[in-house]
Amino acid sequence: MLPRAPCKMNESKPGGSQNLVCVFCRKNDDCPNKYGEKKTNEKWNLTVHYYCLLMSSGIWQRGKEEEGVYGFLIEDIRKEVNRASKLKCSICKKTGASIGCVAPRCKRSYHFPCGLQRECIFQFTGNFASFCWKHQPVQIITSNNCRDSLPCTICLEFIEPIPTYSILRSPCCKNAWFHRDCLQVQAINAGVFFFRCTICNNSDIFQKEMLRMGIHIPEKDASWELEENAYQELLQHYERCDVRRCRCKEGREYNAPDRQGSKFRRDISTIMVDLGFQIKKKNKKLCINKSNVWNSALDGFRNQNFNPSYTIEVVYVNENDNFGQEHPGSKQEFLSLLMQHLENSPLFEGSLSKNLSLNSQALKENLYYEAGKMLAISLVHGGPAPGFFSKTLFNCLVYGPENTQPIIDDVSDFDVAQIIIRINTATNMTDLNSVINECSNYLELIGCLRLVTSLSDKYMLAKDILVYHVIKRVQAPFESFKQGLKTLGVLEKIQTYPEAFCSIFCHKPENLSTKILSDLFTVHTLPDVQALGFWNSYLQAVEDGKSATTVEDILIFATGCNSIPPAGFKPTPSIECLRMDFPMRNKCNNCLTLPITSTYKEFQENMDFAIRNTLRLEKEESSHYIGH
Repeated sequence: MLPRAPCKMNESKPGGSQNLVCVFCRKNDDCPNKYGEKKTNEKWNLTVHYYCLLMSSGIWQRGKEEEGVYGFLIEDIRKEVNRASKLKCSICKKTGASIGCVAPRCKRSYHFPCGLQRECIFQFTGNFASFCWKHQPVQIITSNNCRDSLPCTICLEFIEPIPTYSILRSPCCKNAWFHRDCLQVQAINAGVFFFRCTICNNSDIFQKEMLRMGIHIPEKDASWELEENAYQELLQHYERCDVRRCRCKEGREYNAPDRQGSKFRRDISTIMVDLGFQIKKKNKKLCINKSNVWNSALDGFRNQNFNPSYTIEVVYVNENDNFGQEHPGSKQEFLSLLMQHLENSPLFEGSLSKNLSLNSQALKENLYYEAGKMLAISLVHGGPAPGFFSKTLFNCLVYGPENTQPIIDDVSDFDVAQIIIRINTATNMTDLNSVINECSNYLELIGCLRLVTSLSDKYMLAKDILVYHVIKRVQAPFESFKQGLKTLGVLEKIQTYPEAFCSIFCHKPENLSTKILSDLFTVHTLPDVQALGFWNSYLQAVEDGKSATTVEDILIFATGCNSIPPAGFKPTPSIECLRMDFPMRNKCNNCLTLPITSTYKEFQENMDFAIRNTLRLEKEESSHYIGH
């Protein structure tokens, strides 16, 4: 039985354990990050470092976790100590070298601390192999375009981007470099469930490479998850209004009772807040051409200096502008435009509820991965949710394709749908065989041609075709899309809270009402109280259908978004008034400036004219590209 990471220990350390020496390395150091936990079995007066025990070449874990020390039996430990006493350390020249290099014909043995000092590699996986300094595995870098120093993405100190024992590179992000010590501390704190690339959040490829290079990833939950009530403050709601003049008739402490919908929004927003903690204050500027949002976003997200956890700063540029001027842009508007394009892109197929398509060119260009990454970034950075996923696609992400059964509505190809319908509706063997004979070439091509001996076999045949067309056919795009969706830990949250995410992935947001819109905007300075009355009257006219605009038009005009993002607006939308003829907006700050007019009729006409024409012009500018 191979050694494995320890479960919770049963023995407690005696007060003077720091003075007891490890029976293997004969050091009394108590440094869990370097040598593993130091543990003493008082009954047998035996002290070991966990890593010294785990990496010893002649011992196996034959007992249960509660037996001996970490499941290693006392008699086995004594035998191993006796064996090591006959071996001299190739580094310090003292006896007790229990660890040997696994390279063929290599005779070097050493103590664990000596091996660390001499830059040996210890692999905490598989057979728990160790490699001496002459035979240690190395990272092969085919080309290195970065000649200048780069920051360690954990401690941010600059390092030379050359792989050595002390410097490691991420296998999934070419310009992500780390100090070995930084990685080891992070791995111990994060555990196997949260240890991942700090840039792209990949865990599978990243962990495999780090284990190969000697990083110990303990099989435990993250240290921050084990702390009792660590996130308790997130569940606390502020319960008193502090505005100078509270307008609530019930008083400052009054809290309106929860509606069924608001409870869900608070739940999903809490999840978004949790994900949002990853965003660092360091800004990353994205130059976006609004007439070509998709390619602009691709260029920005693929840039080697882009980090999805940095705060996104959007500037709009125009490729026809010879002066190359940049204009401040709204991050939420940019993400909203990006999600609109994604919904209408050839990466998905279907009308309302969409599944992934099979687009060989997109697969070749890795666009499915980029789409998943964009979606994850949109959610965490305050953009909209997709709202167009089919239940089948969502269930594949949450439960796996092997546990998902597609339905006929998932088939967007008319000819394939007709084949399935004809098979399902066949009333006798003659009709069924007729359909099979007509489609035999297609069925053989997709591996679904089967011998049909009874009419009931039609259901299994139809199911096979469905599964192939909706799931197996797009297996490569799905895996790529899934990897992209792991960015910033989004896929993990989706799989943890499927009910909350299903409502924003598979359904469009609820229709806005004037009440929701009124509550959404914070009213700032109003030099003319009459303007507030005009604003409320205007909202009522919109709700009654007496205005040329809609509630969504007002929100788009002010913020660039046609719905409230799952994470909410940042900053909170606000209203102010200025003496002008027409309304103005600042989508970067989500601020709507109302005009001060002498009559309500003039106020409504000016609001309608400005909002309707502004949105029409913006739609004409982008319509030739969105859905192209």
